[in-house]
Parts: sequence; C-alpha cells; structure tokens
Amino acid sequence: METIINAQIPEFKVQAFQKGEFKTVSNEDIKGKWAIFFFYPADFTFVCPTELVDLAGKYEELKKMGVEVFSVSCDTHFVHKAWYDTSDSIKKINYTMLADPLAVLAKGFGVYKEDEGVAYRGTFLVDPEGKIKIAEIQDNSIGRNADELVRKVSAAQFVESHPGEVCPAKWKQGEETLKPSIDLVGKL
Repeated sequence: METIINAQIPEFKVQAFQKGEFKTVSNEDIKGKWAIFFFYPADFTFVCPTELVDLAGKYEELKKMGVEVFSVSCDTHFVHKAWYDTSDSIKKINYTMLADPLAVLAKGFGVYKEDEGVAYRGTFLVDPEGKIKIAEIQDNSIGRNADELVRKVSAAQFVESHPGEVCPAKWKQGEETLKPSIDLVGKL
C-alpha cells in the first residue's frame, strides 16, 4: 500500500453543484490554492447531512484561511440539486458539491468502496502545489468533526510558512511550536 501523503492529486474534470448553479470543476481550478476534498457516501442518507452542515458552519472561516471546500460523493450533480432543493439542512451549504458518478475522484483518492459504489468518508487537505498534506479515511458509520479539521488546516498552513517548525498535539494558532533538534531528544 502506497502512502498518499505528499502525492499529487489526480487530474479530474467533473460536474458540480453550488448554490443553485451547475458548473464544471477540474484540478486546474485549484492550482495555487489550498483545498479540502470531503468525501461522503451518498446524498439523502443519515450521517452525511450532519457532517456537511457541520462543515458548512466552518466554510466562511476556511475561506478566510484561503481554503476552498469541495464535498464529493458518487452521486450526480442532478442528485445534489434535488437534495439541496428538498432539505433545509443542505440549503445551508455554500461550498461546491462535486459529482463523481464514475468514481474518478473516489478511486484517485483511494476511498472508493467498490462493493457499494460509494465513497468512504475521506478528508483530504491539498496545498497550493496540488500535494495532499492531510489524509483521513474512516468507516462510513463514523462522522467527522469540522472543528478538528479547521485546527489541522491551521497547523498545516503554519508549518508550510514556518520551515523548521512543527506543531505538537492539540496545537492551536498562537500556541508554541517545536523546532526539532538533538537538544529536544528525550526532553519532551
């Protein structure tokens, strides 16, 4: 099994839905930007809307951090629109919902569940060079936490802009970081 960390994201061009509009999104659209790809199994399900709404609550904060958010399922953009039109919860979503009915993205990010034709819950942070900096995949029965995702994004951006520093466990913006050296070995 190969690691996906620091791997380049796959090339893609997919249909999407955002705030009442259809559009096309490709890997070219995210070049030079931070991006989150937030995979979930399917529209019109149970845990998925709770996660998507939780993430919607952090979308403005993430945008201020220079991060674009893309939720991704193997549904079509038409299904995304139907879900948006019928669910008060999903109407709270302002980020782009990518349609991946051919599982190009789900397979490219290694989250495709072949036996069901859906994606596992996968969260990926991509840096401006298109490299995956955070990869988290979990079983579809376990929901995620957008607060923790924002914390991890903040840490990834900090270490990107501060070479030679690392963020310890539970690190938050403004807290002390570490500068790895032989003097720290066995002292933490």
